[in-house]
Amino acid sequence: MIIRLSAAVAAGLVLVSGAAHADPVKGAPELTHNELYKAAKLPKVSCGAAKGTTAASTRKYITKLVGCLNKAWKPAIADFRPVKVEFKEKDDLRACSSGMDLRESFSEICGTVIKVRLADDWIKARKDDKVLSSITRTWSGVVLGQTGIGQAWWALQSDGSEKAMKEQNRRYALQSECVQAVSVRSLGRTVKDWPAFLQVSRPKAYDRFNKNDGRTANRVYWARQGYKSGKPGACNTWKASSAKVA
Repeated sequence: MIIRLSAAVAAGLVLVSGAAHADPVKGAPELTHNELYKAAKLPKVSCGAAKGTTAASTRKYITKLVGCLNKAWKPAIADFRPVKVEFKEKDDLRACSSGMDLRESFSEICGTVIKVRLADDWIKARKDDKVLSSITRTWSGVVLGQTGIGQAWWALQSDGSEKAMKEQNRRYALQSECVQAVSVRSLGRTVKDWPAFLQVSRPKAYDRFNKNDGRTANRVYWARQGYKSGKPGACNTWKASSAKVA
């Protein structure tokens, strides 16, 4: 269970909430044949959001960004429930997903709400890459949570095999990054350096969990799959070979 929790933290996701094995996952149709994969290409959403360098403008930007993601993903998810964003007090350092105190800015799913702690690293930054990466990564938790994928992943059995559990966790983390890339495409944004973009979303305290996400080449592969297609169906890591999720 500790390993399973670590993967959730690494992905920045704690989701609303038979037996399966690695290479590839079997016996879990909620994962391998989820209805999400039948969804059409996400529409392009003209967000029109721009981040300033004040706390107020950054809050406005994040709120607008989450609203755009609600609009983009509504057609893809049956019984979609719009998600709101709440801002934590500046002195509230505790992350609900990990229980750790984080001094920099971060976003995460807490129950059914995206919670954001704003600090100077996001507020004063002239570029929005950290904010965009974090919010779209956290949004993957909304998608995987509302489609039942997160719950099905959590329920996977590994028959006591640490190797199998680690692979299951990588499949989940890689899928979340692929979904993140679908969101980025829908927002009309471009990414030139996927490894840097995927990494910048995480607080430094989570660096130790990086190994749970898979090799850099595979992370880039799945991100590009999601971005090029713009479809959630490109993100079915559960049917991929072990080599693609190593």
